[in-house]
Formats: sequence, C-alpha cells, structure tokens
Amino acid sequence: MKRALIFIILVINLTAQAKIDLVTLPSRDKVQLTIYNPADLTLVRERRNLTLKKGWNWLQLAWANTLIDPTSLTLEPLEQKDKIAIEQLVFPARVQQVGQWLIYSQVDGRVPFEITYFTSGLAWRAFYMGTLAKDEKMMRLEGYVRVDNNSGEDYENAQTRVIVGQVHLLDQIAELAKRQYPYGAPLRMHGVDGDYGGFAGYWYEVADKKNLSLFGGMRRTGQVALDAYEPLERKEIKKEGLSEYFLYTIEGAETILNTWGKRLLSFEANDITVKSLYKYDEERWGTETIRFVAFNNDEKHNLGQTPIPNGDVKIYSQADDLGFLSYVGGTNIKYIPVNEEIELNLGPARLVTVEPKLMDFKTEKYLFDSKGNVSGWDEVQTWQIEVTNTRTLAIEIEITRASGTAYWQMNFDQKDISYEKYDVTHARFKLNLEPRNKRTFGYTVRMYHGEREQAMSK
Repeated sequence: MKRALIFIILVINLTAQAKIDLVTLPSRDKVQLTIYNPADLTLVRERRNLTLKKGWNWLQLAWANTLIDPTSLTLEPLEQKDKIAIEQLVFPARVQQVGQWLIYSQVDGRVPFEITYFTSGLAWRAFYMGTLAKDEKMMRLEGYVRVDNNSGEDYENAQTRVIVGQVHLLDQIAELAKRQYPYGAPLRMHGVDGDYGGFAGYWYEVADKKNLSLFGGMRRTGQVALDAYEPLERKEIKKEGLSEYFLYTIEGAETILNTWGKRLLSFEANDITVKSLYKYDEERWGTETIRFVAFNNDEKHNLGQTPIPNGDVKIYSQADDLGFLSYVGGTNIKYIPVNEEIELNLGPARLVTVEPKLMDFKTEKYLFDSKGNVSGWDEVQTWQIEVTNTRTLAIEIEITRASGTAYWQMNFDQKDISYEKYDVTHARFKLNLEPRNKRTFGYTVRMYHGEREQAMSK
C-alpha cells in the first residue's frame, strides 16, 4: 500500500563541488498513538533507525495528503546524544508539505531516532458488552475501544493509548495541517545562496526569525570548516500542563490503516456480582416499568482498576445451555470513577407491569377564615396497585409515587410494605415478587392544603 508519509535522508558533503547522497529511511520500528477525544488530536511517537554520515546531514519529511501539524514536528536521537546535534527544521517555500531537518553528526552509521508530531483525523469511542448468567446474579463484562483512522496515514503495529478528559487547544490541528505554509509567509534564507547540493535560491520559512543562518557561520565559497562547528542558539520553550485526564493503554500492537476502523479489546472482567432491579415512576417513564442492572466499579466486583469511559453498553443473557444469547437491552453510560456504582437503564420491561388505580377520592376537615372562606382542607386518595411478574425469575421492584404537595402522609393496607420519603413530594417503596406471580395492595395518601398544613407539625 502506498504510504503518504515519506522520509528521505540527504547527506551533504559541503565541499567546493557539492555532492548529495540520497538514502531512503527504513520503516518504523515502533509507533505509539495517544488519541485525545474530543479534541481531534493524536500524538504520534515513532522510532526509526537513521543512517548518518559524519558531518552535516539533511533529513527530509514529506507529509502530503495527511493531517499532520508541521509546527509540532520534533526529532531526537535515542543514542549518541552527545555526538549528534539537531539544528533546525526548515520548510522549502516552493514545495508544500515538506520539511527538512539539519543534523550535525560526529558518528557514522545507524542511529535510532524518535520522531514525534500531532496529527488530526484519528478518533476513538468506547463500548461494552455484558453477558448475564442464567440466574442474573453474575455478569461478564467486556470493554472495547474502536479507533477510526482518517488521518491520511497508515500506522502499522501501533501501540494505542486513549485519553479521557478535556484538552484545551489554541488551534485546531486539522487547520494547521492544511496551511500552505506552516508558520505563515515564507522568508528568504540567509547564508545559503551558493550552490550547496541543489538548494540554491530556495526560500525557507523558519520558526526562529532571529536565527536564519542554517550553517552556523559557514563561508559561502563552499570551503567549509567542519571542525569549527558551533551549535545554533537554542530557544526556551514554555510548557504548561493540560487539564485533568486519565490515560488508557491498549495492550499489544495493532495495525490501523487509513480510512479503516478497528475494534480493540480494552478489558474483560468475569463474575461481576450484579443486582437486577425494576423501577416504576409515572413522572419519569409514564406507565412503563423500566429494567436496571446495577454493580460497582470496584475490586470487590472484579473491576476498579480504572475509571470506565463514556460509551454504549449492550446487555445479553444466556438463552439456553448451548450458549446462545438473547438481547436484554442497552444504554449509554457516562464516565464512571473507581468505587462508584453503575446503574444501567435497559429500557422498558415487557414481563413486569405495574398498574395503579384510583379507587376513592374525597376532601374533608375544612377550615374557614373570618370571612367564611375555605382556608384549609385535607385531600384523601385511596389507590390500588397491582404488580405482575411473568418472568421465570424472582424480581425486586421499586415504585415511586407523587403526592403533589410537600405536606402528606401515607398508609398501606398490608403490614409488610412501608415507604420512605424520596423527596418532599414523593414516596418510594420496594417489594419482592416471586416468579410468575401477581400481588395487589392498597394505600391511602392524605394531603394537607392551606392552613391544614400546620397539622403536619403537630
């Protein structure tokens, strides 16, 4: 497959008659991708072995048809650091999407280098698959990361890391990558107007406008004193921390081709203790009963090593002894920190129903003001609740009822049911129901209005 990112070494003998040796760069030994969402930003770190000759070397990089940010390019030797100097990165004005590093080497041979840069067009998203045991008390959970590559470049045998958190960018990487000139308008390069290997008369754009001389004071006559090499002035770079984030490293290495998407396994956990729960709340879900599966992101539940990123989750259950699965439901989860509970909303439950019926309604205990107007009263409602479980498993159900006022009292007609005040206007109660069973119970709610509200404080 034709690659978009091309590296070439131009080794220049700076003599009266310049000679250029053209050497192609070997393929990547290692590559690491760190993908930030939703910043459309990926940090690429590559290891390559460059063949250098003593003296001055050119390393040329072409990134046509990619989304690489040329202002982020850096090059560093991993060995022989005291004998190799990376001088400047320049950009020929007449050739778009090409950069050239000037390297001075005191060694002759292969040296490992790390090349880093930012690129756009790589994105990731998390999703999860949970499989419930037949008794729905345990679950297996698998986490995946899908990486989509639209950067214009293939990345072979890449270690992939993804970042959860917000990253502040001054510029969008995709826009920087598409600039005609990396830093703006090109400038005339000083000191290289002689014939040095075919570079005569080129216009160069450089980030350091105060130091445009590439060759550190070399004579334009072509007679160069290599033993009089002086390093070019280095500029201080101010570094600032990013916002808080969490780093996920995907085990192993994968090839992620341009325009392809790839699913990578991020984690798997077995024997997670879960709690199945059904909820009924007319104000939130109307007349439908909603099914939930709850567990904790902690070591006790065989999780808790890392937070769980945002993503879609689908839950299945074992349909038979042969291992066939049936789909239970799915939802989208938000970022779940370590040691926090996860409650998955799996949607309406077809086999569990709750039917409230208003059986009686009345008002009583009127109070009147000095003018004979009603100033307070009690409203009394009597309800009947029928809960039906047609499943083959026992269930726990949580029912929330609204009173419509902050002043109320509730009484049940069966002693094994009691309620708690969920908030000032809602009552919540739970009950367990055996498989393929039905239960009917009733309650009365007394609501105090006007001056009758004072009765609640007595």
